[in-house]
Amino acid sequence: MKNEAFETVMAGLQDALAHARGEAVPGLVVHAPRVADLDVAAIRRRAGASQARFAQSIGIAVSTLRNWEQGRRRPEGPARVLLALLDRNPLVVQELLVGED
Repeated sequence: MKNEAFETVMAGLQDALAHARGEAVPGLVVHAPRVADLDVAAIRRRAGASQARFAQSIGIAVSTLRNWEQGRRRPEGPARVLLALLDRNPLVVQELLVGED
């Protein structure tokens, strides 16, 4: 059983590497929230954070956050995923990073 689990994990890692190299991976479904579904300002307000604190907590410049909130730019890639997580749980970053620094 252990060997079978190991092989399954290794196959998944090989697929992840292939995807990262831009190769086609049969059966791969990429889930990314649509940008139109994300109201960045509302997500930040639900987290109870100022623009400066929110930007710092997710590792971006305040100017980037302002551009997202004002519709001049759209979050891409990992930022969209992080914002979708924050949309579902506004305190996820604080909960996960408590005690770090």
